[in-house]
Amino acid sequence: MSSTGIEPPAAGQSHTSRRASFMHRLRNSFLTGLVVGAPLFLTVYITWSFVQWIDGLVEPFIPFPYRLDRYLPFEVPGFGLVVALIFIALLGFLTANLVGRRLVAVGEGLLDRMPLIRNLYRGLKQIVETVISKKARTFEAVGLIEFPRLGMWSLVFVVSATKGEVREKIKDQEDDMVSVFVPTTPTPLSGYLVFMKRRDVIMLDMSIEAGAKMIISAGLVTPEYGAIAADLVAADRRRRKIASVNPPSAA
Repeated sequence: MSSTGIEPPAAGQSHTSRRASFMHRLRNSFLTGLVVGAPLFLTVYITWSFVQWIDGLVEPFIPFPYRLDRYLPFEVPGFGLVVALIFIALLGFLTANLVGRRLVAVGEGLLDRMPLIRNLYRGLKQIVETVISKKARTFEAVGLIEFPRLGMWSLVFVVSATKGEVREKIKDQEDDMVSVFVPTTPTPLSGYLVFMKRRDVIMLDMSIEAGAKMIISAGLVTPEYGAIAADLVAADRRRRKIASVNPPSAA
């Protein structure tokens, strides 16, 4: 025992403490590297796979004399993607004039005579036009509904107010009906289309992007509600400032 009355730690205990501290630092360093490296690796991997997929689809249609690998001792990744982008741009340029529109009309007329292909073509064309068109409406908001049964809640995207024959055939005409899309996890491209009363949907303040991230991550990525509220307040202040600078003209 020392003169102060405090017994110094044993050599074995000190060694164990240093080892535990080292393992703790090593674990933290590994988790930090995983958080930084995993998204980067996945981004590069997905991008590289997409480029290779496009190259594999396009390069078989490129005549051999025009391929870069004929003049270079190695393959050039992304060459098929560049060719595809140029071809799409040229196709859009040619379609914009009168001759191109007539050719497209003739081609669509031929497809309309094919029973199965015409339905597939019309459906795909409508989807692409809806996604790409600047006038296309996106989801209105993110909400919660009790699905697939009472007591279980699912995140949904509110599409729009229910219209057309579906709205007319619903017996309860007094309540406002909305169309909601119930996505699946982790692929929100598939899901269920549900028509329901607007008052049965709990509207959320989170953005469409935040809702999509939450679905894809299976709930691991959850937007901070305080940050959402702050963004809403800031947006409201900007709207009021713009309204004060540009007041509406009197009728």
